[in-house]
Parts: sequence; structure tokens; C-alpha cells
Amino acid sequence: MLNRVLFAFVFASALLVTPRGALAHPAPFSFLDLVIRQDVIDVTLVLHVVDVAHDLGIEPADRLLDPAEAARMRDRVVALIQSRLQIRTDVTPAFEWLELQPLPDRHAVVLRFRIVGPRPGVLRIQTHMFPYDPVHQTFINIYEDSALRQQMIFNAESGEYTYYTGSTQGALAVMQTFIPAGIHHILIGPDHILFLIGLLLLGGTWGALIKIVTAFTIGHSITLSLAALSIVMPPPRIIEPAIALSIIFVGTDNLVRGSGRDLRAWAALVFGLVHGFGFANVLREFGLPAEALGWSLFSFNFGVEIGQLAVVVLVASALGLIRRYSTAAGSRVAWAGSIVVIAAGAYWFVERVFFPAGA
Repeated sequence: MLNRVLFAFVFASALLVTPRGALAHPAPFSFLDLVIRQDVIDVTLVLHVVDVAHDLGIEPADRLLDPAEAARMRDRVVALIQSRLQIRTDVTPAFEWLELQPLPDRHAVVLRFRIVGPRPGVLRIQTHMFPYDPVHQTFINIYEDSALRQQMIFNAESGEYTYYTGSTQGALAVMQTFIPAGIHHILIGPDHILFLIGLLLLGGTWGALIKIVTAFTIGHSITLSLAALSIVMPPPRIIEPAIALSIIFVGTDNLVRGSGRDLRAWAALVFGLVHGFGFANVLREFGLPAEALGWSLFSFNFGVEIGQLAVVVLVASALGLIRRYSTAAGSRVAWAGSIVVIAAGAYWFVERVFFPAGA
């Protein structure tokens, strides 16, 4: 009900602000309702007759308000909409185009159709309904059964929107999207990988290494969640240099610690908090679906852990082989690796402080 009130307000506002010369087309809006059910998506599309008449060359536009004329024009309107409205799902649906009926009180026509197929996990929508009008907007409501789940407005600048349904299929679709995204991000993030390598250079038992990695996971999971939920959001101009400093710290600690207390787990926990904000910046750019926030956040973080685990197993195993071959060689690798870690961290710090991207 709220969305109807909102749309009515927008419609009335348009009437008030439209110049007198444009009163023939007072409301450059279309309205699309999608109701997702178990075996079908019921779709209702309301179009202003001025828009339809313009693109189909119908004069006068009010001809479409006659039921017989609307029925006669139905196939032409369907062909027009098929070229302007894209609705895709993760299953193979069949479109059933129903009637085109006039709505005289709204100076509009309503086109109804059905998308028949199993309940989808993901729904992708893209539309630029009437390109001739640069201010035209399409208001979209997505329902699951009787519950309104999502509202959005499309205009000439809008791209594709992805909606994940609140079903098992929807959860699986979220995981299929965000787990690979998390793996991809950790594997293409040299600063995160170098931080992990710095923590592993001095070696240790698998139990000690698991403790370090677990601490890093706890740290970045906390801040990733806080930032993704918009609870705490430090700006990238602070977080990115701080990540570089964390890399410098780890490399320096490797060189100066000697036989002192092993603080790597604590460093992993503390600096994991910083790295989590870095992950969140990427996740926000990727886009979190509001209707599946928990699943998307969990899936992205899980993907990060998979990528992180792959790096840890590979690097720790390689360093372990070197140490078994020669303790001295292992020490030299740890020393040289720490120098490289410090140098890379210093380079990134200078770059991010004095030459930030986009500056």
C-alpha cells in the first residue's frame, strides 16, 4: 500500500511542476509490478498512452483508450516492450503475453503477462522503456507472493538490476555469485597476500600457523561485516595506507623479533581489522543485494577464506620444504622475504598517501 501512496504522490507532483505546454503528457512514468509465485511470475505493466502512441505512430494517442483499439494494437505493443524490457532468470522461463487493456482514469494502458517456470533464485531486470523521452522513469515493484520485497526506479542511466529471491534457489544464486568474487579478490589483492606471506615467513608448527590465520580471519570478518552493513565506514584514503603500514610492521617484526615472544597472532588479529575494511570497500563497489544481505556477506567472506587458505597452504608448504632441506636456507629466505615485504609496504604507503588513485 505504501508504494501506491508514494507513486501517487510522485504522479501528482509531476502534474504540479509540468509546464502548461506539456500537459498532453503530464507524467513520464511507467509502472512495472512483478509478483513471484511458486510456478509463475505475474507481471503487470502500466504505460502512458502518449508514450506508446509516440513510438508506434498512433494518432491521436487517445485511440488506445478504446478497448477495441487497445486489443487490436496488443501485438504491436508486445513487440515494442520485448525490445525495451529484459527480464531474465536462472531458470528457463516461458513468456505468456495476455491482454492489453485501457485505463482511462490514468490515461494509460495496462499490459499483463506471465513468466511461467520454476520459482527462480535470481531475477535480472534491465529497461529503458521510452528512449525518446530522456526524463522517462520506470517504477518497479517486486513481490514474493503477497509481500513487497523490493522497489526501484529505472531511468536512462540505469544498468541491470539483480534481485535474489528469498528461497533456497536464491541463497544458492547468491553463493554462486559472491563466493567466486571473494576468492577472486583475495587472489588479485597483492597487499593482502603479501601481508599473509609476511606472517608465514618465520614458519612454525601447523597449529601455530592455524592460530595466526584464524586471528586474521576473525579480525577482517568483524570489520567487513561492520562496514558492509554501513555501521562503521572509514574512508579508503585512511584504510589503504593503513594496510600498507600493516605490511611494513609484519616485515619489520620478522627482522627484529629474534627469539622473542611470537606476536604474529595478535598482529594478524589487529591488522585483520584494517584489512577487513579494505575488503568491504571492494564489496560495496560490487554491490550488496539488500534482500539477501546476510547470504551475500557470508558468501563473500567465505570466498575470501577459501582464497586465503589456498595461499597459506601453498606458501607454508613451500617454506616448510625449504627448511627441511636446509635450516640456513630457510633463515635466508625469511630474511630476504621480510626485506621484500617491507619494501613493498613502503612503496604502497608512499603511493597511497602522496599519489592516491583518482587524485
